[in-house]
Amino acid sequence: MMGYSYQDWKTRAESISFRGQAFVDGKFVDAISGKTFDSINPATGEILTAVAECGAADIDLAVSAGRRAFEDGRWSRMAPGDRKEILLKLAALIRENLEEMALLDSLDMGKLVSDAVTIDAPGSAHFFQWYAEAIDKVYDEVAPTGPGDLALISRVPLGVVGAVTPWNFPLDMATWKAAAALAAGNSVVLKPAEQSPLSALRLAELAAEAGLPDGVLNVVPGFGATAGQALGLHMDVDCLTFTGSTGIGKRFMQYSGQSNLKQVWPETGGKSPNLVFADCEDLEAAADMAAFGIFFNQGEVCSANSRLYVERSIKDAFVEKLIERAKAIRPGDPLDPKSKMGAIVDEKQTAGIMRFVESGKSTANLVAGGEQVTVNGKGCFVQPTIFDDVKHGDPLARDEIFGPVLAVIPFDSEQEAVEMANDSIYGLAASVWTDNLSRACRVSDKLNVGTVSVNTVDALSAMTPFGGMKQSGFGRDLSLHSLEKYTALKTTWIKYKP
Repeated sequence: MMGYSYQDWKTRAESISFRGQAFVDGKFVDAISGKTFDSINPATGEILTAVAECGAADIDLAVSAGRRAFEDGRWSRMAPGDRKEILLKLAALIRENLEEMALLDSLDMGKLVSDAVTIDAPGSAHFFQWYAEAIDKVYDEVAPTGPGDLALISRVPLGVVGAVTPWNFPLDMATWKAAAALAAGNSVVLKPAEQSPLSALRLAELAAEAGLPDGVLNVVPGFGATAGQALGLHMDVDCLTFTGSTGIGKRFMQYSGQSNLKQVWPETGGKSPNLVFADCEDLEAAADMAAFGIFFNQGEVCSANSRLYVERSIKDAFVEKLIERAKAIRPGDPLDPKSKMGAIVDEKQTAGIMRFVESGKSTANLVAGGEQVTVNGKGCFVQPTIFDDVKHGDPLARDEIFGPVLAVIPFDSEQEAVEMANDSIYGLAASVWTDNLSRACRVSDKLNVGTVSVNTVDALSAMTPFGGMKQSGFGRDLSLHSLEKYTALKTTWIKYKP
């Protein structure tokens, strides 16, 4: 795979088959209405396949299938070791189909296939394996009581978990939600983003092949205003986990109050700050990672380091380093291993990014990029873009652009840097670059975010929770803590004769 040429990937893409139907109760089915929508390759504008446009009636069917599976115990009461073996098999099947899974995401939403095959798809297999291996290693508790009392505290699965996932990491986000929820013993109804449903549908098929019982994982593609809303309002969904915009996260919270008070775990927007201090000795590495932090995946990353605060004494020199790196990152065909940046997910997102860029040209100093481009005369592509001397109150520095647009802001003191970094409605992630250990710890303590990466960006692993503060939401993916979202604490108190 690593040695695949451009032609190899194109040939493989031409032969790939797409699953466009919904996956409900162990089989592929059309939407009840018969409606479909087109899945479009944003790099070419070509239609990949027609996808079932599911609505409230389809959500009902999927939730009912999930409830039946949960209540009869075919998965929820299966021995932990047996559940583990099935999810391990699923992880192995993802690895066996790595190229296909990578191509599905690349063709569907425009990411580089070289990234999808080395990061996204292997990551999905890794996370399923990690949660599978945790299943029979997470213990319940016995409370400290007196003689004659035995108080058992168990973590029990919630029931039916609804998962609404975004388009920027289609396979990985479906995995982050489903792997933990399934490991805990729940049934899952997954509504992937309408822009990128194809890998989730293939994942459900692989899960069935691995031995996951019918009805335990259902995938219902459709639009947020119909299928997503129906899932959020459903009276028989016990938990709703969501990654996406802050506005839609708030809407799911409202849906919970309007329906059955289901748990909602939102992981929402971000405008992550990257603080570079003059005492950072390796400015080349800092520049490499600052560029990666905003241009990876076309900047379509909720935790993208889109605000760059640089100490004034090194700011101009550091910006020059970034300009060099931006010029070396040319958008290209996502299937070409030589491409450094892929396509923006669709025309709507591209237009939104360009509105920020055009407005920013009158408020800040555009020093790199700033243009929408095509590749071979087609597609949704935006150049890596850097604005220098951005005012802290500028929309470039305040709003989530979700594209390859970096706002550079100078600072004169540590306190000023921290105050500006925290002055945001978001609190998902932050990075700090310094070789002063006390400063690294002190600044990390003060940053009001879910993850602080010191001398790197966007540090992430299966072992550590991912999520934010403030209007970045309070959901947490990854780590054993994620299992807590998909279980309830149950006390069983037994009186006995001592």
